[in-house]
Amino acid sequence: MSATARKQAPLPDDIRAMKGGTPIVSLTAYTTPMAEWMDAHCDFVLVGDSLGMVLHGLPSTLGVTMDMMIMHGKAVRRGLKSAMMVVDMPFGSYEESPEQAFRNAARLMAETEAGAVKLEGGVAMAETIRFLTSRGVPVMAHVGLTPQSINTLGGYKVQGRGAAGDALMADAKAVADAGAFAVVLEKVPEKLANEVTAEVHIPTIGIGASAGCDGQILVVDDMLGLFTKFKAKFVKRYAELGHGAEEAIAEYAKDVRARAFPGPEHVFADQAPAKKS
Repeated sequence: MSATARKQAPLPDDIRAMKGGTPIVSLTAYTTPMAEWMDAHCDFVLVGDSLGMVLHGLPSTLGVTMDMMIMHGKAVRRGLKSAMMVVDMPFGSYEESPEQAFRNAARLMAETEAGAVKLEGGVAMAETIRFLTSRGVPVMAHVGLTPQSINTLGGYKVQGRGAAGDALMADAKAVADAGAFAVVLEKVPEKLANEVTAEVHIPTIGIGASAGCDGQILVVDDMLGLFTKFKAKFVKRYAELGHGAEEAIAEYAKDVRARAFPGPEHVFADQAPAKKS
C-alpha cells in the first residue's frame, strides 16, 4: 500500500512485511515542516543523529545527546500522520549494557511517541537488540558504515569490501536473528548489499548500497541540495535549494541596504482602513 493511500502510520511489523515487495521509502527529518512535507510520501521517517552535523554544526554525530534527539523527535512527531517515526539512539546511550539501552530507548519512545528506535552495530549489538525487542522496544539495526564508530573505522569509508564482506554478512544476519525488524546498510558495495538482501529475512534499507535493497533512505538536506559544499557519491540531488536560498538572502540584503524593502505594500498606515458596511 502506498503512503498516500494509508489512513494511519504503519507499525514495525508492517515494515517487516514489506520485505521483497514494493520498495520502502524513507528520509530523515528534524523539524515539523519537513516532516509534514514528506509524510504522505514516506513509509517511515527517521529522526537521525545526523541532525548534529546538519542542524547544529557538529563535526560528527558523537556529540549528539538524548535531549537533542528527544527535542527533534517531538518536533517531527507533530508533523506526521501517515508515516512511522523511527528515532536514532545517540552515541553512548546504549553500548554499555542492554539495561542501559532499554532505559534510554524507553525514554525516547515515551517522550517522542516514536514507533521504533535505531541503533548501530551488528554481532556486538545482537544481545542488546534481543533484550530490547523482548521487552517491547522495536529496533531498526544499522550495519556497514556506522557513523558513531568513525574513529575506529578510520573515517567514512566503504565497508565490506573483499574479505570484510563475510563479517558484514554476519552482522546483518545477527541483528535479523536477534529480532530487528529492518536493517540499514550504509556505504556497502552493491554486490554485497544484494547478497545481504537475499540472505536476511528482514528488509534492508540502503544508503550508498544498492537499488536491490528492500528500501532506500537519504538525509533530506542532501537530497534537496541544501548542502552546497559537499555531496556524497551515493546522493542524488532532486533539487538545489541551497543555491536558491543563498541567492534569495543576497537579494534581500541588497533590498534592505537600498531601502527597497519594506515597500509600501509591506508597511501599515497611521489609521486602520475603514470597514466596509
